[in-house]
Amino acid sequence: MSKHDDGFELIRGSGNIYRDFGHPDADVRQAKAILAAQIIGILDDEGLSTRKAQARTGVNQAEFVRIRNAQLRRFTIDRLMTILNKLGCQVDLKITMRPASEIQQTTDARVAWLKSEGREEAPR
Repeated sequence: MSKHDDGFELIRGSGNIYRDFGHPDADVRQAKAILAAQIIGILDDEGLSTRKAQARTGVNQAEFVRIRNAQLRRFTIDRLMTILNKLGCQVDLKITMRPASEIQQTTDARVAWLKSEGREEAPR
């Protein structure tokens, strides 16, 4: 965190907005968001409506609507990967492990900042 001449404080994020706001399942939420963004990108690039995507993949149109609206609670990471497969993509994962204590220190600093700004809870 650093102060700028204009009075604003710059806070560098961790790269995971869910972790920055203290969500306990931050890594899962981030993975789902990344996969959903890829699905949306494919639909947009190929000009696929949710109905056309259903016809092409056999995945219910309502699921594509939920993905477009970032309503990802009902989806597992596996399900989102399967949808990408059905859209003709192979998904490769890279997993990086770090000590939880290292991540917790960063999260604690951000949560403390939120509280100092009058935000008691992480947004839902």
